Amino acid sequence: MADSTTDAEKHIIISADTHCGAALLDYRPYLEAKYHAEFDEWAEYMQASIARRKELFKDMERSPDEVGVDGDPEVFGYRNHSSEQRLQEQQEDGVVAAVLFPNTQPPFAPPPATSFEAPPYSDNFEHRWAGLKAHNRWLADFVSEAPERRAGIFQIFLGDVEGSVAEIEWAAEQGLRGGVLVPGAPPDSPFEPLYSKSYEPIWAAAAAAGMPLNHHAGGATPNFGNHFPSSLAMFMLEVQWWTQRALWHLMFSGVFERHPELPYVITETGTAWVPDTLAKLDSFHHRMKYSKYGSESIFGGQAVATMSLTPTEYFNRQCYIGASFLRPAETTIAQEQVGVDRIMWGSDYPHIEGSYPHTHEHLRLTFADIAPQDATKMLTTNAANVYNFDLDALRPLAEQYCPTKEFVSTPISYSEIPERAKGCPGMNPLNQVQEVAEVA
Repeated sequence: MADSTTDAEKHIIISADTHCGAALLDYRPYLEAKYHAEFDEWAEYMQASIARRKELFKDMERSPDEVGVDGDPEVFGYRNHSSEQRLQEQQEDGVVAAVLFPNTQPPFAPPPATSFEAPPYSDNFEHRWAGLKAHNRWLADFVSEAPERRAGIFQIFLGDVEGSVAEIEWAAEQGLRGGVLVPGAPPDSPFEPLYSKSYEPIWAAAAAAGMPLNHHAGGATPNFGNHFPSSLAMFMLEVQWWTQRALWHLMFSGVFERHPELPYVITETGTAWVPDTLAKLDSFHHRMKYSKYGSESIFGGQAVATMSLTPTEYFNRQCYIGASFLRPAETTIAQEQVGVDRIMWGSDYPHIEGSYPHTHEHLRLTFADIAPQDATKMLTTNAANVYNFDLDALRPLAEQYCPTKEFVSTPISYSEIPERAKGCPGMNPLNQVQEVAEVA
């Protein structure tokens, strides 16, 4: 959609949630040579698995293009790894900078897994870690093609704390300022939970390097099995909670107390849950800390004894929400209960549920009633502060490609939203009704 108000001030649009990854075979050069033969076998197996998944979607009368099959080098492949194509498409969509989460299968990952999940028990941990490091090295090259516009989030491995610390130090040297993707450790994981003391060197290394911690939806779910379609439905129903629980794992284990300068970002879980969750955490914290007789103090007193702040105070000091395709009703929650200083808008490019290629309409729908200074925080300055984007370097690009503040403040009705765009939760009128009901 054209922006005719070129004389007005432009937003500098930063997406705090996009995804990228190498094409399947392009990871090979980033692996140590000793893994190449095994990689070739794995890649052949993966290609066969991709073919089977295509057949599955064919049986569902849904094309892979409709559902955006992650890991398929033929489906959205160019959007994952073509630097030039990504820049062009995002510019046309009004976005000039982005935070990059992983999106494709790293070497040696089993086909059912995603880039956010801890490996199952049966995996060869040495090879899985080698595959994650291969992705990180590809990512460093990818970011280097447009370093002022990309904040790359790299991966670590809970099974190798010392190696993860070394990877954090390496990533800092490479300029991967997106920070650490915190892996999940659900109950069926082979690793200790995130509140384990064994991970303290990881948190300390991230803090020392000035790296934010990031936790993304899908990154902490247990194995739901392969009972399609019920297992996928269970994943969708529960995925947000499994991701959100890492917040209180880190809070109540003292990570935020020991590292007050360490930013922590939860991405693509919405915002409506935050006020109620913080109220519950505050209540538990109070009872654990000050009750003399309740079970809360017996079970939790030792944990909260060293917490100098309440959960809400920790959140307001160092936690952020990566609010992908922010719903219109959520902006009220953001302003009145979460705080506009805590919210970072994201497009979720190139996922099928993201706002691309209708981000202009999405921004008007979501931010038209928001004061421009508050919209600027959620669209620009919060992400710039957390991920160290240089706004002076981005401003000339914004003048070319980003919408004006006047344009974003111009209301748009759902009747003007293209039908195809309503597949994005942020532009679906049904989600607006649900969110209002939640707030009420």
